[in-house]
Order: sequence, then structure tokens, then C-alpha cells
Amino acid sequence: MLVEIYDKQKAQNEKSLQSLKKDFSTLRTGRVNISILDNITVDYYGNPTPLNQVATILNTDASTISISPWEKNMLKNIETAISAANIGVNPNNDGEAVKLFFPPMTTEQRQENVKQAKAMAEKAKVAIRNIRKDANDAIKKLEKDKTVSEDEAKKAYDEVQKITDSYITKIDDSLKTKESELLKL
Repeated sequence: MLVEIYDKQKAQNEKSLQSLKKDFSTLRTGRVNISILDNITVDYYGNPTPLNQVATILNTDASTISISPWEKNMLKNIETAISAANIGVNPNNDGEAVKLFFPPMTTEQRQENVKQAKAMAEKAKVAIRNIRKDANDAIKKLEKDKTVSEDEAKKAYDEVQKITDSYITKIDDSLKTKESELLKL
């Protein structure tokens, strides 16, 4: 029973870590990445649809993204959605595609992205701690039901804490990596 609690905790922690990495991918580094557009939805015949499901998105160079809609009548909707998303650039519609020209990042922008990354990491740590609380509650319930002894419960709490600490360390390492990536010129 305790092994199931550990496995569930590890699985949930892994999901939190993957979510953090996905969040990190939306932050702009020196080289522009198409994942900056991941959270943008476009009005497609009345339905909010992810941008990558109505257009081809390409990195044409280190500072330019080209968005070619599969239907030309979508150009205006794509342009509107990008403007509304406030990603730091204005879309340029050339009649065939929407192009995004990203200026080089300033030191202030890089510092702001580092702050956002730290906030994302803190949110992930809170999620990990909540998962630890759930695991500890499950152990308490087993102890109360006399399914596990007091000694076994003590060992289980220690194991849950070890798992939590390992994931907190992974989050800190991911943050350090992202921070150096963001600040690199």
C-alpha cells in the first residue's frame, strides 16, 4: 500500500515537472521559438482553435516567425489573435502570411522573463508540496486504520519527504538552466 502511495506521488510530481518545462518553453530567450505561440487560440468559424491547428508556423531565422494559414481568409483572425495575446510584437500581414519580427531582447526584458520563470518554478514547488501533503494524509489514514504500524508510518513519511526533496531539486536545476538560457546574450 505504501509503494502505491510513493508511485502515485512520483507520477504526480513528474506531471508537475513536465508542466513547468512546458511553461518555461513559452518564455522567450535570445532566439525566438515558435512555442511562444502555443497558448494562442484563433476564432475558426466561431470556435476557439489553437493557432497551430489552422496554420503552418515556421522559424525563418533567429528573430522571425512566419505563420501561413491553410485558408487565406484566416489571415485577419490570426492577426487579431496575435495582437490580443500581447506577446511583444505586432503581426505583419503581407497577404500570404503573417510575419512576426522580434527585436533583440533588452536586459530589462530578460530580467522580467527570469522573474516569470522564478514565479513558474515557485508555482511548481507549491504543487509538489501539495502532492506531499496528499501522500502524508494517505499514510495518516493507513496508520489510523491500523493498516501500518507507527514505525512503518514514520519511515513512509521520511520516504515521501525524500521524493519531495528530489523533485524540488529537479525544479531548482531546471530553473537554473532556464535562467542562464534567458540571460545569455
